[in-house]
Amino acid sequence: MNATNAANGARGNPTHELDAPPWRRVESTLMATASAIHAAYDQRLAGLGLTLSTASLLAYLAEFGPVTQTRCAEHLGQGRAVTGTQVDKLQSLGYVERRPDPTDRRVWLVSITDTGLDLAARVADVDEGLRGEFREGISRTDRQTLAALLVRLQENINRSQHVSSSSTPQQPESNHQ
Repeated sequence: MNATNAANGARGNPTHELDAPPWRRVESTLMATASAIHAAYDQRLAGLGLTLSTASLLAYLAEFGPVTQTRCAEHLGQGRAVTGTQVDKLQSLGYVERRPDPTDRRVWLVSITDTGLDLAARVADVDEGLRGEFREGISRTDRQTLAALLVRLQENINRSQHVSSSSTPQQPESNHQ
């Protein structure tokens, strides 16, 4: 470490991520940022009686519905049970409804109601406003660079998870006689 790096580190301004305390490393910063974004959406959407999760489901249905509850869960990256609870809530409020699938009577399709479409438009307005606030002072080029880096990080994480799951040591077989 050179004298400048040492001086910066002594002032609490580490010059390298590895010199930073754990709460200032990239991964921690990303998790804290994601949490803050989620909280900001939840706060703004509360006035509409929604959370980010229920608003995301409503927006998905507005764009792609009617679809199965399973497809909703897959798109939102969450379990079917959680999605079912969200559909139940939105249905009780009159924003979505379940209808039998005309091609498979064992399956129900979730579709958005006219009232739900009106609410989805208000959700889109909230989203547009928040994204504008979040991006203030960050150029399009900076956002594109950040997006590319995040995609690369996701790919590395996926590759790491694949390697970890395929290289998990096997339990030795018991040799009971």
